[in-house]
Amino acid sequence: MRSPLGLRARSLQPSATIAVDARAKALVAQGVDIVNLTAGEPDFDTMPAARAGGIAAIEQGFTRYTPVPGIAELREAIAKKLNDDNGLEYKAAQVVVSNGAKQSIYNALMVLLDPGDEVVIPTPAWVSYPEMVKLAGGVPVMVDTQPNQYRLDAKALAAAITPRTKVIVLNNPSNPTGVVYSDAELRMVAGLAVSNDLYVISDEIYEKLTYGAEFISIASLGPEILDRTVTVNGFSKAYAMTGWRMGYAAANPEIAQAMSSFQSQCTSGASSITQHAALAALKGDQAPVEAMRVQFDRRRRYVAGRLEPMPGIHLDGMPEGAFYIFPRVDELYGKQVAGIEINGSVRFAEALLERSRVAVVPGLPFGSDRHIRISYACSLETLTEGMDRFEAFARSLADGR
Repeated sequence: MRSPLGLRARSLQPSATIAVDARAKALVAQGVDIVNLTAGEPDFDTMPAARAGGIAAIEQGFTRYTPVPGIAELREAIAKKLNDDNGLEYKAAQVVVSNGAKQSIYNALMVLLDPGDEVVIPTPAWVSYPEMVKLAGGVPVMVDTQPNQYRLDAKALAAAITPRTKVIVLNNPSNPTGVVYSDAELRMVAGLAVSNDLYVISDEIYEKLTYGAEFISIASLGPEILDRTVTVNGFSKAYAMTGWRMGYAAANPEIAQAMSSFQSQCTSGASSITQHAALAALKGDQAPVEAMRVQFDRRRRYVAGRLEPMPGIHLDGMPEGAFYIFPRVDELYGKQVAGIEINGSVRFAEALLERSRVAVVPGLPFGSDRHIRISYACSLETLTEGMDRFEAFARSLADGR
């Protein structure tokens, strides 16, 4: 009997970050004491203005279908935000609201790519980018940034561009490295895009979570790159609205219209309730966003300070944005613990979970088997316990115990 699944489904890889988080939560449900440092979501409550906006939508009966690209008031507020915060001259008609930034990225890939088109992705990179490219019929071309301290290198990017290249994907700030790209790096990418007739998908979901580094939207660097950029953002990280599922993209009118048409055949409009919550978030007091950023910065410095002196653990620079640290752990490979031979990041994460009950994400799915990803989107108390356990684990490996 032949497989009921098509080639697309057979080749699809499940999200590694979601899989590890699910394993950790399953152990917690069994009563196991797990310190979960995998989650890519803030541990803060959704800001009050957004919660009130969602409740008001329900109480006022705003619970029916909306226009596919989003309600007019929200699209106008997003366009204003992009102009005020990022210097991007988008009109409301160029904004498409979706069920999370992930859907916005997928929508963009689906309307931009033909079968066989290549998409350049600097790595280490979020695990979903290459899989979404493949689902859209494209070919991911991974460009390793590790030799350049995770910074974008002009020669490496230029060498990856071929006649089949159509898109460059940027994640700024970066998941998992925490890098925030400089003006010079972004201008280099913009120059490559314009000179090679390429488009840029700029995933800016961690925009509000930076720590001393200046955030710049690549589309703000001139009219030519503005026309070639799909700017993607959302509400999950800055407003702690992960479960609300609310993202958006802004692009030139032709691309925006195509994305809206594509979405109309997939999910139609996003949740009416969530759209009102998002509108309230944009119009409400922004102090909780800054307060959350300050707490993340405190946690970032704490975790980095704990990791740096640990034997066999190395930090390739201090993360400048998002809420992840990406330490190198390959010096500890070759050991065996809890019946597991540690020969890479997957085995390292498995051994850490089984022996020390700490859940982290292996670096392999991000494009580096030498690293693991630690999320500091949890309380300092949790991080303290996690670092205590992690340090004991690292020392036991270094000592051969």
